[in-house]
Amino acid sequence: MPTTASASEIKLAYKKLAIRYHPDKHGGNTLYEDLFKAVAAAYHVLGEPKRRAQYDYQLQAAARRAEEQRRQQQYRNQTQHLYGVPMPPPAPLRTRRPAGAAERYYQRIPRKKVKFTRRDYWVIGALLLGLILFILSVKVTIDHVTAVSNYDDGIEAYAHGEWSAAHSFFTETLYLKPQHARALQRRGEILQLIYHEYGNARHDYRVALEVASEVPQRAMLWWRLGQCQAALQQPDSAQWAFTQALALDSTLAGARLGRGEDLLFEQRRYAGAIQDFSAGLRHTKKPKLVTRLLLFRGLAQYKLKDFGAARADYWQVLTLTPRSGQVYFLLGRVAQQEGALSDACEFFRRAVVQGYTFAETIRQATCTSVDSAATKPVRRRKRATITLVQNPDTLSPLKSANVQRLPAPRIPADPEDHIVAP
Repeated sequence: MPTTASASEIKLAYKKLAIRYHPDKHGGNTLYEDLFKAVAAAYHVLGEPKRRAQYDYQLQAAARRAEEQRRQQQYRNQTQHLYGVPMPPPAPLRTRRPAGAAERYYQRIPRKKVKFTRRDYWVIGALLLGLILFILSVKVTIDHVTAVSNYDDGIEAYAHGEWSAAHSFFTETLYLKPQHARALQRRGEILQLIYHEYGNARHDYRVALEVASEVPQRAMLWWRLGQCQAALQQPDSAQWAFTQALALDSTLAGARLGRGEDLLFEQRRYAGAIQDFSAGLRHTKKPKLVTRLLLFRGLAQYKLKDFGAARADYWQVLTLTPRSGQVYFLLGRVAQQEGALSDACEFFRRAVVQGYTFAETIRQATCTSVDSAATKPVRRRKRATITLVQNPDTLSPLKSANVQRLPAPRIPADPEDHIVAP
């Protein structure tokens, strides 16, 4: 159509072309379908005045540009150089028909076979490894938090004397963290001191020693291990454990006491035992520990026949535990060795009054002649002096038949003032 065609001419031309290219007249041929769409699109532009005016303006601008290019190509010197390079000849104007429906649509895309490369395998492996590490980190974190919570609950139960609950909490902590040194130590102490399961306690202490790094804790573990070895009748192993504890911490009075007991009762090395007991007394102020150290040091001195030093230690123990029948009995033994038979009988009698029945046998064998020679007034005076203590305590026996492990003391101004003559 010419650019000067009227609207009626354009409409008539559109109807003719629409009838000619309608797809129904050609059996649905896609080529005529595209031609029909092109005719409809052209009439959509040319059939409306504003769109036709814009289209005409675009045609005129394109014509002007083409004319300008033709004119420049016509009048340019072919040998002209631009920046030292000869100008290329003008490219021919190439056009092609628009792509048809058969070319643009309904094309089957062949499915390609998936092939994994080495890079793909590396990527998948890295993702799986990252996932596994993430799961492990979450599990380790949860186990750590749970173990710390169980250990704190166990310490609280331990402080309140709830031994069964504390043992359960420490066991759960060790299930999650088998190398928890503190939990191993606390559970071992419960097994040793409360349940008296020395074999199991020894196992916990040994495992804790493998993982513990702090010197005070290792010294304490060696001391506890030595106590278990001594309770299991293994004096050599106990002696070695106490020595290891003192090598780490020479101020550990409990280890001094344990090694001194072994020297005193097993090896009969009284001088070495006295050194350990004296060193332990310099490093502790706990009454129970001081009492035992003094008592055993007095026994070692008694074995060395240093009766004055033994009597002084016994009197210190007696000031801490005035109702201890065994201390009275030991004082009676010292007096007996020194030849003060009347004092010995008085001490034996006080031991019997305080509930130490073993002293009655010794008293009957030693003091029969003294009792028969004593007068009644003196007896009444003695009886009035002795009945200062009622309801004697019942104390468990110690390793020696003559010694009782007691809980510590003041030194009396004059030990002899405590002796009442019969």
